[in-house]
Amino acid sequence: MHDIINHTKTLIFRKQKDILSSVIILSSMMVLSRFLGLVRNRTFATFFSKEELDLLIAAYRLPDFVFEVLVTGALSSAFIPIFIQYKKNPKELSVKISSIVNLLTLMLFVFMLLSFIFADVIIRIITPGFTPSQIKEVTYIARIYLISQMPFFVFGNILSGIAQANRIFMLTALAPLIYTIGVIGGTVFLSHSFWLYGPVIGTVAGAFLFFFIQLPILHITHFHYSPFVFERKVLREFFTLFLPRTFSVLTSQIEQTIDLSLATLVGAGSVTVVNFAQRLQLFPVAFVGMAFGQASLPYISSLYKDHNIDAIRKLFVDSILQLVYLSVPLGIFFIFARTPIVRIAYGGRMFDWEATVLTASTLSYFGLSIPFHSIFYFVTRAFYAAHDTKTPLYINLFSIFVNVLLSVLFIIFLHMPVWSLGISFSFAITLNVILQLAAYYRKVEGFHLTKLIHHSIKIYLAGFLAALPSYTALKVFDELLIDTSRSINVFLLLLCVFIIYGIGYLFFSWLFNIEEVYILGKLLRKIKILRRQVEEPVTQAS
Repeated sequence: MHDIINHTKTLIFRKQKDILSSVIILSSMMVLSRFLGLVRNRTFATFFSKEELDLLIAAYRLPDFVFEVLVTGALSSAFIPIFIQYKKNPKELSVKISSIVNLLTLMLFVFMLLSFIFADVIIRIITPGFTPSQIKEVTYIARIYLISQMPFFVFGNILSGIAQANRIFMLTALAPLIYTIGVIGGTVFLSHSFWLYGPVIGTVAGAFLFFFIQLPILHITHFHYSPFVFERKVLREFFTLFLPRTFSVLTSQIEQTIDLSLATLVGAGSVTVVNFAQRLQLFPVAFVGMAFGQASLPYISSLYKDHNIDAIRKLFVDSILQLVYLSVPLGIFFIFARTPIVRIAYGGRMFDWEATVLTASTLSYFGLSIPFHSIFYFVTRAFYAAHDTKTPLYINLFSIFVNVLLSVLFIIFLHMPVWSLGISFSFAITLNVILQLAAYYRKVEGFHLTKLIHHSIKIYLAGFLAALPSYTALKVFDELLIDTSRSINVFLLLLCVFIIYGIGYLFFSWLFNIEEVYILGKLLRKIKILRRQVEEPVTQAS
């Protein structure tokens, strides 16, 4: 038993020695985190109606806005790079990082205080379709999040940044799972007694656990915190890195807030419908696009360091085609199997058929963006590898403007349903990727564009042809063979159709001689190798 505990500690606090193992751990935990997020939302749909969930989702917008602007930009662009820069000198590192932590703490206090005081005014502005009683409830919940959850979440993410800078990924990947489990637990056990405040209590408890389980990182990394330290030099360096990234995050958060505001104008439950559809759309994007984007950056960076432009061009085209091959079938599947997917994900007793149909329709329009949304993360990081952050920033700002403009046009002037927000998002992200591809084509003075277009057409054709028998099977099974009034039968239906679609996609890939089909075998072999490495300590302990 003692050996098992020791090996478990070793596994959790182990420093990863190569990029592949780090990425597989992060992407696996990312998918698991997304899955738990779906479980959380299904739990919400079991205990609350879509109208009640509108209040919960809207209440989280203000604290989430503050958190993303304050922490996300700081960690990715400034905190981790500065930590790595000074990590060889522990004493100097402690002073530098303590200065940044103290500054973030001060900023957190100011943001929390202002947000708490003006919460009522802010909520009224961002939820124009809510009634006064709804605004009052949302404001009260938002204030609880601000003073109870926010500090734990901010300092927990600082601990995550320290761990990631030391290449300790397992614990930081587990922490968000613990947080989500806390939310689920609060919903299941406290909602009957405390209504919407059940998940609110669970969220606060989850945030505390998120912070608490990462405290050992301070001991493992030998980091010593010094209060009341503000070193001007490192703070100037921090702001130099922090502000440009924060501006990008800020614009993205404004975009999400505008979408929330427009959804409140459509009708009751629309906020929940859009939120649930977006989360489903992000599931395949996280598995393919985000993980691939993280993995690609060091490889492209090393090629730029060696000035190997020919290799960069080849890697760029091959990587995009691999992304297209993996994401296109997922996007098509999410479109034609939208209703059973929504039923499996959110089929709680309080989520009625009207909400299911509306969420499924919205998901189908968000599903159009899955291939381009996946490519987006890779292309953006290709610019970062070339030390060009301005080009993707300008293109992102333009696409956000287009998204907001279309959303306002659809909702305010054309009075279209809430699924129109999915159309505006898909159009904007597609335009974003096309513009980034054109800009990158100029940056590297051309790449194999003909191959990219030709292979992409074949992949889309294979995905479309494979969908025809799969969609037919879905309709036949649903209407004639399977009683889909039970969730287990819906799951079996979805599994059967997915298998049929997968076999069909592989067949047409072989028929059209799509060479990207062979990356599936490579991925399986790499995952198998990593699994043996993870299982080895457990075997030794046994």
